[in-house]
Amino acid sequence: MQYYWLNKNNNENLIIFFGGWSFDHKPFEYLECGKNDVLMFYDYTDLNLPEGIFEVSDYNDIKLISWSMGVFAAYYLRDRLPEFSYKLAVNGTPFPVDNSLGIPERTFNLTLQYAETGLQGKFYKNVFSNDDFLAKYQQSPVERSIQNRVEELVSLDNFIKSSTQTYDGKYYNRAIVGLEDKIIPVKNQLNCWNDLAVKLECGHFPFYNFTSWDEILKCR
Repeated sequence: MQYYWLNKNNNENLIIFFGGWSFDHKPFEYLECGKNDVLMFYDYTDLNLPEGIFEVSDYNDIKLISWSMGVFAAYYLRDRLPEFSYKLAVNGTPFPVDNSLGIPERTFNLTLQYAETGLQGKFYKNVFSNDDFLAKYQQSPVERSIQNRVEELVSLDNFIKSSTQTYDGKYYNRAIVGLEDKIIPVKNQLNCWNDLAVKLECGHFPFYNFTSWDEILKCR
């Protein structure tokens, strides 16, 4: 697992962000951090947290935002993460591959089979809800190699198949569900979150609808 400080300026508040599969920090650098330090985790080729990363005793408040596959990763690592005052899931569920609560098995398997081809363009056309957002992404795309991102998905597939974890239904406080999501069926997300869901008119990558991390956290 990799990490990147989107902002580290000795603020009193910390936001920990778990990104989605195939992403890194680059597309998120535009978001205003305000009075928050922001620490991002990504690349789930392994699910081991970097040693000594959580020296967070100086923060008065710590919040969690997790997106897509990061919703699963953060929940899996919950016992090794700090105590959060608020936990927000964004277009993802703790059931990453599930026919009624996550990505349907057939869809995930096809994504895995054609991952290299998809990452050359088609996958991102489905991630973004319109051509303007895709063009904005293309101005600041991820820096990771396609091969690295394929290896991440292979590792996630192996891990998900061997995982026996269940969800307690209480970890996340709220969940943003994009009504134009083409990656994880909206129906499955709503099946998972029920009354915790905040429905937004957005695609799988909703971040270009916001200008700051604080604005995302206000979706309650």
